[in-house]
Amino acid sequence: MAYLGMSLTMTGFPNATLVSDCWKSHFKSGAWQHQICLAHLLRELNYFDDQYKSPWAKKCKKLLVSAIKIKTQMESGDYLNHHPPRSSVESDMDLLLTEDIDAKHKEVVTFKKRLTKYRDHLFTFLYQPNVPPDNNGSERAIRNVKVKQKISGQFKSMEGADRFAILRSITDTAIKNGQNVLNSLRCLAIQVGAD
Repeated sequence: MAYLGMSLTMTGFPNATLVSDCWKSHFKSGAWQHQICLAHLLRELNYFDDQYKSPWAKKCKKLLVSAIKIKTQMESGDYLNHHPPRSSVESDMDLLLTEDIDAKHKEVVTFKKRLTKYRDHLFTFLYQPNVPPDNNGSERAIRNVKVKQKISGQFKSMEGADRFAILRSITDTAIKNGQNVLNSLRCLAIQVGAD
């Protein structure tokens, strides 16, 4: 793929942690680590609690919320050393995944199987200071495309869609890095003009 004179070769993300839901294709993407989006899991657990009044779902939800709270209290040294609250969450999850669930609640049983399969990717965020527990930031970044589609109904051409995505990506990156958006776009235009 080539955008704005830049060549990109997609061979995976060897230095990145991908935060995503549990689609199999996400785990086939080459990455250093994976983190399952806890916001997605919590939404499902809320549904199970409402639909089935599942005690297991309540416990799982409480445990995930507890893990997120632990993250907010961790300091830089906690990621490298033994951290008792993190260890407690890990062992509590292991115990929870051994509990029986009412077979009538097939969706909850399937959910538990998924958590068991991807167990190693539930708490990556508790070991890496820059990894969030959810992918809400990424979803916010793509929201602009959905708003654009809803307002105009479509992009007129693929080239227009590509340009919109590039400009939006540059804008969002500048904002996330505390940079002036206009200056970032100006620097890019000068660089592209020089190529």
